[in-house]
Amino acid sequence: MKNRFSALLLTLMLLLSCGLFWGCGAGEKTEKTAVSSQRAETEEAEAEYVPDYDLEYYERFKGQDIEINVYNWGEYIADGEDGLMDINAVFEELTGIRVNYTTYETNEAMYAKLKSKANNYDVIVPSDYMISRLIEEDMIQPLDFSNIPNYRFIDEPFKSTDYDPDNIYSVPYAWGRVGIVYNREAVNYEVNGWEDLWNEALSGQILMFKNSRDSFAIALMSLGYSLNSENQEELEQARDLLKKQKPLVQAYVQDQIFDKMQGNEAVIAPCYVGDYVIMKEVNEDLEIFIPNPTNLYIDAMCIPADAQQKEAAELYINFLNEPDVAADNMEYIVYSTPNAAALELLDPAYSEDEILYPDASELENCEAFVHLSQQTNLTMDEMWTDILSSDSAYRAWAMPVFLICAVAVIICMSIYRKRKKQRESMDDWN
Repeated sequence: MKNRFSALLLTLMLLLSCGLFWGCGAGEKTEKTAVSSQRAETEEAEAEYVPDYDLEYYERFKGQDIEINVYNWGEYIADGEDGLMDINAVFEELTGIRVNYTTYETNEAMYAKLKSKANNYDVIVPSDYMISRLIEEDMIQPLDFSNIPNYRFIDEPFKSTDYDPDNIYSVPYAWGRVGIVYNREAVNYEVNGWEDLWNEALSGQILMFKNSRDSFAIALMSLGYSLNSENQEELEQARDLLKKQKPLVQAYVQDQIFDKMQGNEAVIAPCYVGDYVIMKEVNEDLEIFIPNPTNLYIDAMCIPADAQQKEAAELYINFLNEPDVAADNMEYIVYSTPNAAALELLDPAYSEDEILYPDASELENCEAFVHLSQQTNLTMDEMWTDILSSDSAYRAWAMPVFLICAVAVIICMSIYRKRKKQRESMDDWN
């Protein structure tokens, strides 16, 4: 779900021709571009960028050799590129608390890791429906909001949600909607609904979400049902529809959507709108259509029940809600911020983008995920496994290969037994 890739060569050449130079990332990341032209990396600009943090609050653990383990979505935090803040590094310098930062691709992968207790985490960033599940299973703990004073910056529409109605377990991190990104040069018609993800003319060029909840939501909405349906018959219809789509799908993806859509390897896919804004910077042929209805999601910060450093984790959550920190973070990940003070600091290129911050009327028909019953989750997981295994292409070649291998084994066993019998006969003769 959630990644941040860089601009390709065309964008880089444009920037260089304008005399702008930007920092380069390491590892697998390539050079990125920022929408804002007001963050010049000069000593004067850096001198102006001195936030007024409460040092008594943040320095309480300095010199105590404390570490926190943070588990977040991939590419879902500002890391110093694009002239923006390296959030974890600044937090470490400010507090003396070391941040061990690891990532996951889906809510389900995060849940499985927590459930296995193979690792210990202090901060996680699940989505709305997963938070409900974690609360129900006592896998996250109540927060001490007296230790998170910046919670006051969270806008009211993002409080008292269905997944955390009493505002006990979570602090909103980012929000957005799901749409359909497509290449207008390759898709030579106007995309206008979820059914376009089943267009046989686009066979082999369609991407689909890798996780069961998002994929079932799209199928359910395309059938006219609630994305939170627990009706067995409706779920079976959605399963059958996803099975029908399977031969058309090039790949089931999360973060891989960036490479495939930016590089013209695929032509249409469901996506989170913030990811579309990022991809559009790289590939100008990409457009987005937001169906009605669609999913409105919220990701929020929580503390696992077995966290070892709860108070330090709360400092971290609070730091991410410092207005300047939250603003830099949202400009990097290009999702919508629930932090009202941060919204005022955003570059207008983001804050005035109607894709990221739509009019309230456009949100009226959006539906948020809610936690489903344990039985429905189990049913959906079983159906998803069935969908992914229903690969006709796999069956077409797998059965002949299996038969050939079986025949080969039989022949080999026959030869072995024959030779063994010959050896036994020779031994008797001797």
